[in-house]
Amino acid sequence: MRECKKCLLLESAEGEMLNVIKEKISSLSPEERCNDDMYEKRLFLCKSCDNLISGVCMKCGCYVEFRAAFLKQKCPDVGDRKW
Repeated sequence: MRECKKCLLLESAEGEMLNVIKEKISSLSPEERCNDDMYEKRLFLCKSCDNLISGVCMKCGCYVEFRAAFLKQKCPDVGDRKW
């Protein structure tokens, strides 16, 4: 199977890790977690970023689907923040 470099975990074959991340996101308190609209917008912006490789941000090493869920997190690309 060919690995998709510009995909989120949701779209790739990384199902097990995606399940772990979904579990962690669901355990966040409402005060920690952003709303669904903001989350989807952040993921959309991450997908257009050259620093996304197989669901991982090459600027910080995080899984973008996890980082994007936190209300107080920012895009780690300090010189060119996407969100």
